[in-house]
Amino acid sequence: MKELIRKNILNITPYVGGKPIEETKRQLGLKEVIKLASNENPLGPSPRAIEAIKKCAEGVNRYPDSQGFYLKRKLAKTLGVASGEIVLGNGSDELIDIIIKTFVEPDENIVTAETTFLEYKIIAEVNSRKVISVPLKYFKYDLEAIKGKIDKKTKLVFIANPNNPTGTYVTKYELQDFMSGLPEQVVVVLDEAYDTFVDVIDFPNSRGLANKNVIILKTFSKAYGLAGLRLGYAIANSEFVSYMERARQPFNVNSLAQAAGIAALDDKKFLERSRKLVLEGKDYLCNILKKMGVPYVPSVANFILVDAGRDGSSVFNQLLRTGVIVRDMQQYGLKNFIRVTIGTRKENERFIKALKKIL
Repeated sequence: MKELIRKNILNITPYVGGKPIEETKRQLGLKEVIKLASNENPLGPSPRAIEAIKKCAEGVNRYPDSQGFYLKRKLAKTLGVASGEIVLGNGSDELIDIIIKTFVEPDENIVTAETTFLEYKIIAEVNSRKVISVPLKYFKYDLEAIKGKIDKKTKLVFIANPNNPTGTYVTKYELQDFMSGLPEQVVVVLDEAYDTFVDVIDFPNSRGLANKNVIILKTFSKAYGLAGLRLGYAIANSEFVSYMERARQPFNVNSLAQAAGIAALDDKKFLERSRKLVLEGKDYLCNILKKMGVPYVPSVANFILVDAGRDGSSVFNQLLRTGVIVRDMQQYGLKNFIRVTIGTRKENERFIKALKKIL
């Protein structure tokens, strides 16, 4: 059987997601489990989104709008861009795949950070494209080193801003320096999945770059609480969009996701409530971790990378047995770390209580 498989597929380590709540309950015989592993919104989705899903459910015997006209129109109005500058995707993962298929020839390469969102490398390898990885510097993207790795065969640069799993970010000044003098054949992809939670004044305004060789990725999975519906979008110049649409599968975004996305964009109070919960929860966790003497990486996202000071997998498994799911960082090469998503106050307190007992 193995001889029938493409050689590059044999060498790929599959992406390992955060453990589901129900599976953890079943495996460990637990009645109450909290999940702080996948950077999801602990408040759930907007009530307006839920209502929109219910209304739309009766029509799922029909194919969805393959162009997502109404969702694109709503996004365009919200973002101040044209509908023709938006590509819809089945989550950011599919958009990454579309981008690589659209732009990168078999003999060209992709440059990104060594410790960043794993799907950049995994999807590139599935498509038999070479990835050049550059180590982080103080847990941040080293844009100067990345620029130094760009050669004549480089077509894409992926920058997660804020970065997953570190929660760090590149400033507008760092990004301006990086973009200056960049070779014309290079397309920069700014993945801004966590930008809603940013509370610093020097974060880049990426939309001003969308008319250049820049593609911006956004998602409804985090702040909007729609991770289970898999809904994301890319913003780029209209010419790039026209070519990306050729690589996009028809009907890739289902009817329920489109309806929920439109409704979620209208619920600005819910978005503010989600942001407030994360910022307050992050302050609480950081203050307690400081008092405990537990190092962590300062984050502008809705999660914190915590240095457990010992084998992170062991701490992950011990937390799991208490009914607290966090993220094991072994796949990211961060042996002594765990990543914890900001939850509700009750969930944050439960995590701290369990962590104190373990450490």
